[in-house]
Amino acid sequence: MSPVADARETEEGLGPALEALVAAFYAAFDNRGGRPPATAALRAMFGEGATITRVDADGAVVWTPDEFIAPREAMLTNGVLTEFHEWETAARTVLLANIASRWSTYEKAGTLNGAAYGGGGHKFIQFRRQDGRWTISSILWEDL
Repeated sequence: MSPVADARETEEGLGPALEALVAAFYAAFDNRGGRPPATAALRAMFGEGATITRVDADGAVVWTPDEFIAPREAMLTNGVLTEFHEWETAARTVLLANIASRWSTYEKAGTLNGAAYGGGGHKFIQFRRQDGRWTISSILWEDL
């Protein structure tokens, strides 16, 4: 049987490990109530060679996980971006044996430089399972 024939498309029920990884990814940026962002846990979510790409009208910016996390960690801990969180509002996932792809919509809210801040966008998140553990291979996103 071909791998494509084994594909499952799902709105939920990805399995506890993959669902937990997605939830932990979105929760890692939460600094409401003065909590520190979970950047060590966030770094551990990414597999070797992972990339994060933001696309906008001017093109694309590609980061390694460390290049992506460092400036966000600074903003979330130095008072620039406070009471911030983002959450998934809808998702569609295709799950194969050891790879998965998730289209995710999300919203975000917080206070940026003392003013209300919010928005949302779309993410495509690619996962791979190695040695029984799911990791993020790539994220491609655009804010709306």
